[in-house]
Amino acid sequence: MLSFPANPNAGVLLTTIILTRHGHVPGIKPERFRGRIEVALSPLGEQEAQAVAQRIAATWKPVKVYTSTLGRCIATGAAIAAACGISSEAHDALCDIDYGQWQWQTHEEAQAASPALYALWHAAPQLMRFPGGESLQDLAVRAADLIRRVGAAHAGETVVLVGHDSVNRVLLTHLLDLPLSAYWRFAQEPCNLNVIEWSGTAAKLLRLNDTSHLSGLTAG
Repeated sequence: MLSFPANPNAGVLLTTIILTRHGHVPGIKPERFRGRIEVALSPLGEQEAQAVAQRIAATWKPVKVYTSTLGRCIATGAAIAAACGISSEAHDALCDIDYGQWQWQTHEEAQAASPALYALWHAAPQLMRFPGGESLQDLAVRAADLIRRVGAAHAGETVVLVGHDSVNRVLLTHLLDLPLSAYWRFAQEPCNLNVIEWSGTAAKLLRLNDTSHLSGLTAG
């Protein structure tokens, strides 16, 4: 478990959180429930990681990068850390949701196996648990704890969090004081930029799913 240093400015100064998602990997298109499966960045994903790294380095002065412990986030975070001249650390709280029995299934496979549960996932995601896996509530608990610790350790500073589609959606609902039923409101593209100012009790959303730095990138 990571040890977050005490910060005497906690509760006084804002923490700027730059929240991004890892770059493209196999299983995004066509889509599969990736979850805890280890899949490496594709060539496009590597380009995206470099592009978001350069954008962050040119625009902000982060002091730390925190990533999921899955390789696709570690690789994206390493590119950002190198561009900014800072360190990156992996944290379990940012790991993708555990899809249980649905992991690495296509949406068609999951729908065929569990039609009612699949419909519930899209209609009311806050009411379901993946068979043999996590619920959004499970994810929210670990995500909220991470935000509390990051805010306490980095008041008055800027940090980068590199997560997953599901993780970032849940983090945004938490920071913006929205219910988990708002999960589907937030599109989260690979290597996007969400920027939030966090006081410890309230958030100001400055940027949401910005992908302008990825213009012109191609899979080839």
